[in-house]
Amino acid sequence: MNTQRKTTNQREEEILHELQKAGGSCRVSYLAEQLNVTNETIRRNIRTLERSNIVRKVHGGVHLVEDISEASFESRISTHADAKARLGAAVAETISDGDSVFLDIGSTTAYVAMALKQRSNLFVVTNSAFVASTLATRNGNRVFLAGGELRAHDGGAFGAEALDLVGRLNVQFAIFSVGAVNAETGFMLHDLEEANIARVAAQNAQVNIVVADNDKFNKRAPVALGRLPRFDVFYTDMQPPSEISDMLERNDVDLVVVD
Repeated sequence: MNTQRKTTNQREEEILHELQKAGGSCRVSYLAEQLNVTNETIRRNIRTLERSNIVRKVHGGVHLVEDISEASFESRISTHADAKARLGAAVAETISDGDSVFLDIGSTTAYVAMALKQRSNLFVVTNSAFVASTLATRNGNRVFLAGGELRAHDGGAFGAEALDLVGRLNVQFAIFSVGAVNAETGFMLHDLEEANIARVAAQNAQVNIVVADNDKFNKRAPVALGRLPRFDVFYTDMQPPSEISDMLERNDVDLVVVD
């Protein structure tokens, strides 16, 4: 959401910031307390935001009207590129020559693949055309690209053929991007087919790694990954809010913050 264009004053921007920190929904009294203003001040600004379809008022509270659809791969790979490059390099450091790895279609995972170009003799399983083209035909790598039609907006392969291949190949590491990280729901994706692939890949990997930049904190996406096998490590570029750190600790997920 581009609050710079949609809001009309600093107070509205502060309200949206607090709503995002709260996971997209909270009470009017909570906003008033956080911003040290009256409930009526909050209500007055909320009415303006509601007319712009940025928030939705409910009895006693307010919800952020968020576009939870996912942008194209080309758009996502150029967003927060520096942070994603650092994360990709950090994750790649855990992978050695000759290791086996699954890489999904996420834009941050794409940066992991680019960092892995320095490795050799990798055994790579992926449903991403970008990952396959990045790591195939170089340094003795073996790359297995899941079958099926490639989606136009992200070059990802899904369906029965993709699930079958991913399910038959066991790997040491499975690396996943996510669309959102929320203290209540955990890791989330924008697409059910992506979640199905992730479930199968995670079941067949020895170590499951999630990688996401801080822009995903306290965001929402339609598909929760809570039913997946346990994730082992979460790589990110900034210390998460305390509620997310607590969620990771409760679920025995190691946190790695890449400066």
